[in-house]
Amino acid sequence: MRQLSELDASFLYLESDTTPMHIGGVYLFDASGLSNPLAFSTFVAYLRSRLHVVPLFRQKLKEIPLRLGRPYWVDDADFSIERHLAYVNLGEHGKQASLMSLASKILEEPLKRDRPLWHITFVDGFRIDDPEGEKEGFALIVKLHHAAIDAFSGEEIMGKLLEYTPSPRTITPPRPWLPRQEPSEERVFLQAGANILKTPMQLASLAYNAAEATTRGLIQKQLHKLPLPLPLFTAPHSPFNRQITANRRIVSTSVNLSRLKAIKGSLVDVTLNDVVLGLCAETLARYLANQNIETKSSLVAMTPISVRSSSLRKATGNQMSAMLLDLATAEANPAARIRRIHRNAVESEPYREAIAADRLTELLPSTLLALSARLYSELQVAQRYQPLFNVPITNVPGPQVPLYLQGARLVRQYNSAPLFDSLGLVIVAVSYQGQLTLNFTLCPDVVADSDQLPELVHDSLEAIEKAAAELGPDQGHEQFPEPQHNMTDDVLAYVEKLLKGGLGRFRR
Repeated sequence: MRQLSELDASFLYLESDTTPMHIGGVYLFDASGLSNPLAFSTFVAYLRSRLHVVPLFRQKLKEIPLRLGRPYWVDDADFSIERHLAYVNLGEHGKQASLMSLASKILEEPLKRDRPLWHITFVDGFRIDDPEGEKEGFALIVKLHHAAIDAFSGEEIMGKLLEYTPSPRTITPPRPWLPRQEPSEERVFLQAGANILKTPMQLASLAYNAAEATTRGLIQKQLHKLPLPLPLFTAPHSPFNRQITANRRIVSTSVNLSRLKAIKGSLVDVTLNDVVLGLCAETLARYLANQNIETKSSLVAMTPISVRSSSLRKATGNQMSAMLLDLATAEANPAARIRRIHRNAVESEPYREAIAADRLTELLPSTLLALSARLYSELQVAQRYQPLFNVPITNVPGPQVPLYLQGARLVRQYNSAPLFDSLGLVIVAVSYQGQLTLNFTLCPDVVADSDQLPELVHDSLEAIEKAAAELGPDQGHEQFPEPQHNMTDDVLAYVEKLLKGGLGRFRR
């Protein structure tokens, strides 16, 4: 048995009928060069022959009674690939708008928990827009649960399933597979009991470290109720942080990667990721301006950081940490903003929590983890209080060489990420073959007028290019004034010292 990590399990606990927690992808293939169209039966045979490269595809969840521990991945002895595949023919409606509308509906539906957590819809009758005219093609709409993968490992899985040559791989019979016996309820219960025996000492250690790290934040929340001039360093309220519905939409657009690299070269001391974040920041700032919405401070992004390494790789799961990053949207110059974003990223250590997200969940019983995840959503914490961040932005480097499926070339891909209450917008940037595609997964009942986002992206890029050409060497490097010391700081320091002293005696 392989147990889910705490972060993986939290994605299960956050899931509800209106908040499916899977990662999605829409992959468009050009089949105009094939002598015969790729039949759905051929695709099924091809996928069946490749199942061995992704063991996750034949593993399901094994829950622990009473949620005394996190679930395990076990082999699905009743695995049937047909339960994970669907076929749709768009016929005369085979345009991209129809495809994306279909994808939105499919991605709104949660994956079924009684089987491996993935599903692929094969879309036939699709025609790709091309400068030379429409071309015959097909598409795949893919759903993979976030409890099983992160955005980085999701790209790797698709890379394993696809091919790097236009010559179709010979479809061989599937390799023999003998599922390992599913553990009995008694064994699972005993394992959960053994884990519980370790909990008291672990919780004591966690209590000290977590309390020491969050003492100031807790005091700030209490003092915020008093008429004190307390500056709270939190994300501003935004239209993205409201209660969502079950409706989903993917809005995407692509830009040439070479233009972003040219901006990076012009600004010199920034990274390509800084430029991508700057493009997202300018787009969001323009969107808010069009909606006549002002924020009191700069938007804050949560940016996942992959902690996967070539020397230590887990088979699946979420292998990432995250940092909170000030997007400097209060800076008017979009090129200077990129420099500020770079500086914020480099100096972000004080802005992170002293205990990382995986450490905070590492020792908590699954019942408490499930309860906290559910309460965060159902009690609308981010709506009643200032949110921790406004929008997640993930930048996933993809292959710069073409990928194929039985001779059909992958020409475009669009990716989605899960939403939950108080999080109505997620941005996933994926690069492929010299193009960067910005994918906005959103709840249309929260993010109004989302049709304007593609145009705003291109307007933002032009504005950044113009500003970068005119930017002085020192612009964007200026230091912000330090916050003034006041009576509240003295109160915070004094009370924090008392609490830490008490926690120190508890630890001893």
